Amino acid sequence: MERYVMGVDLGGTTVKLGLLTESGALLEKWEIPTRTESGGANILPDIAESLRSRLAARGIDRDAVLGLGLGVPGAVRERRHVAPCVNLDGWGGDAAGALSALCGLPVTVTNDANAAALGELWKGGGAGRQNLVFLTLGTGVGGGVVLGGQVLEGVHGCGGELGHIKVNVRETAACGCGKHGCLEQYASATGLVRTARRLLETRPEVPSALREGELTAKSVFDCARAGDALASEAVELLAEALGQALAAVSCVCDPEVFVLGGGVSAAGQILLDRVRPAFRRHAFPPAEDTAFALAVLGNDAGVYGCARLALDAAERKQC
Repeated sequence: MERYVMGVDLGGTTVKLGLLTESGALLEKWEIPTRTESGGANILPDIAESLRSRLAARGIDRDAVLGLGLGVPGAVRERRHVAPCVNLDGWGGDAAGALSALCGLPVTVTNDANAAALGELWKGGGAGRQNLVFLTLGTGVGGGVVLGGQVLEGVHGCGGELGHIKVNVRETAACGCGKHGCLEQYASATGLVRTARRLLETRPEVPSALREGELTAKSVFDCARAGDALASEAVELLAEALGQALAAVSCVCDPEVFVLGGGVSAAGQILLDRVRPAFRRHAFPPAEDTAFALAVLGNDAGVYGCARLALDAAERKQC
């Protein structure tokens, strides 16, 4: 009998859902709106109803589904308890127990960045490896650490919060977390724009194409490729902060590969070409040659990772 797993990536605007075979073939993916009103009371019932209707439409018996993995934008304890999520109107609680009761399937929960890390390890930029550090460089900086094929979550669900490694003790502006000098303030798309704007303001005498049009992370990278001095410096500062942080991470978990995802990673080779030498400058010598790769699954990474989480839980139960 063909067996399946389901991956559910819960975001602030939409819920991405996927039906996969146990070998990891994505059969179908779809989205539903995330209804955050009333403290997110509709979130899990909406997910359960969508899953039930999709299985019925395909004629798949619930007993053929090994389990469901759920990725959420917040900290998770014991693979089930979700801390209140700011961008979900404070929604949280025993998500595994509640969703399992609604859909009749075993449910395992993790942070969404951890899920994406597991997805990239299984079917993405880290495929074929067992130890990976994954970073999502977007509006903020998220991350996930996978060691021996298992996601590192930590006691408080804060394992893999790489965006909040301190890289500048002299920073006076506050990060979104309330602290100062976090990696997120320099290596995110927002941080790159902030750095470029500061360079433009403090060096008005230096000509730069960045003074024309909208200032975005993409425009900074595009201008850097074209040889713009200020844009190149902004990218170098991003790479320096990222290399410094990852060198510290390598001293703790020594991964086989760092996989870079998120919108900033769309810059591609120019990002890798800047980050690798920055990492080597800071890394403990035996780790200097740690591999770097770009993520390949894009927005599907979380769905794959959640499905892998469910599959791992089912395999442990069978042992």
